[in-house]
Amino acid sequence: MTANATISPSAGWVQALRAHDVDELAQAQPGWTLRYDQLSRGAFDGQVVLAQLPGLRLVMETASLAVHQRGAIGQGQQGFAMPLAVAGDAFFDGQRLPADAMMIGPSESLDLCTPAGFGLLGVVVERPLLALLWERMYQRPPGAWLERPLVVPVRPAAAQAVRSLHLRVLARLQAEPALLADEQALRWLRDDLLMEWLAAIPSPIDTSGPAGVQARKRVVDRALALLCTPPDDPPTVLQVCAAIGASPRKLAYCFQDVLGTTPLQYQRALRLNGARRDLLRAGLGVQDVAARWGFWHMGGFAADYRRHFGELPSQTLRRARV
Repeated sequence: MTANATISPSAGWVQALRAHDVDELAQAQPGWTLRYDQLSRGAFDGQVVLAQLPGLRLVMETASLAVHQRGAIGQGQQGFAMPLAVAGDAFFDGQRLPADAMMIGPSESLDLCTPAGFGLLGVVVERPLLALLWERMYQRPPGAWLERPLVVPVRPAAAQAVRSLHLRVLARLQAEPALLADEQALRWLRDDLLMEWLAAIPSPIDTSGPAGVQARKRVVDRALALLCTPPDDPPTVLQVCAAIGASPRKLAYCFQDVLGTTPLQYQRALRLNGARRDLLRAGLGVQDVAARWGFWHMGGFAADYRRHFGELPSQTLRRARV
């Protein structure tokens, strides 16, 4: 069965990238607006493989360190993703993510916090194509529950079938570039893969679980809005608590439950990531960047930076200038 709908042009493409910086990984995904922050310490190593088929994009992504991903993966599309490898706690829109589970959500909003060594597979499908295939498979339109981010359990056998087919399709597209010019072949591959993803979704869908999680996530989102303000005078955690009307204990609990970290650890990682971005632009010196992000002791800043990124801030600046 080959689906036809009002979707993007049929030209296909494949690209692969190995990145040693989270921003490189985020920026390597055309048409998407993403921000990645490195949360754990060490030299970063990530990989992304993307394949664009008519109305559908395939993704495989891995990261050696813990990362918080936020942003949008297009407009008017639907995202489905599944862990390829889980080495710790992962959270999708504040919901804990087991190994055999699927993330489902609208493309306009992404919030994914992953541990070190995490990998994922995903598809992002244009809604007209999704509606057409859904109705052909189930004789009804897609449910309204697709409009909210959800984590749903998947039978291990079904999860393995999705992973296996997804990886085979990516490998075939990379090995046989001529397929990218064959519109009919791309549509067959697309429909077979998308139907495998849809068939793995359990029925019925339980949407009652995330309610408590969403209340805690709203607290975290309000705190992040303050923590991500201009850096010249970053607020303390106590100031954030006062501004949002939450006790330090409640804020710490919400952060641990939604992001798997503490407010202080997250804020420090956020400031170090901001400093690294400024250094990579090569517009300011190390002292100016440190002061801009609230680091007033240069020795302490250099030591913290080296622990977090595996190199000194001066080395980052030198590479950017070269």
